[in-house]
Amino acid sequence: MGVERLAGQVRAWYEQKPLTVVGVMTGSLVLLADLIRLLDMPLKVGLVQAASYHGVNRRPLSINPEMMPDVVGHDVLLVDDIFDTGHTLVEVSGLIRGLGPKSLRSAVLLRKEGRQEVEHDPDFVAFDIDNQFVVGYGLDYCDAYRNLPYVAALEPHDLSERET
Repeated sequence: MGVERLAGQVRAWYEQKPLTVVGVMTGSLVLLADLIRLLDMPLKVGLVQAASYHGVNRRPLSINPEMMPDVVGHDVLLVDDIFDTGHTLVEVSGLIRGLGPKSLRSAVLLRKEGRQEVEHDPDFVAFDIDNQFVVGYGLDYCDAYRNLPYVAALEPHDLSERET
C-alpha cells in the first residue's frame, strides 16, 4: 500500500530520531492518522490550517498555525493530502522554516501530474495521479466525500452539480 511505502521512506530517512509531524488541515487528517501509526520513532504531532479552495475555485491561501507545536530546533515533517499547484506546500513550508526547525521535509498522499506551478517537490509521495479532481481519504469537494475510505475521481457533471 502507498501509505505503508510512504511510512517506510520516512522511517528510513529519519531512522529513530525524534520527529515533529505537522498535518495540513483538513485534507491530511486521514493520511496523518494512518501515517503516524506506522512510524515508530518518538513523535510530536500538530496541525496547521490552510485553505485555498472553495469547490474547484482557487482563492487566496489562508494559513492558521494556532495548533502547530513548537518546531524550533526540531526535525519537522509537513504532511499534506495533495500536491496540485504546489502553492500550499510552498507557503506553509515557508511559514514553518521561519520558525527555525532543524530540518523540514514534506510528505503527500497524492502528487497531481501536470499542475505544478512552483519550483518545489514534496520529499515523500505515496501516489502520482493524472490531472483529475479527486475526493475521499480526507480530500473533499465542497466539504463532501472526505469520509470515503478510498480516493475517487469526480466526473465534470459531479463538479457542476454541487457548485450551487
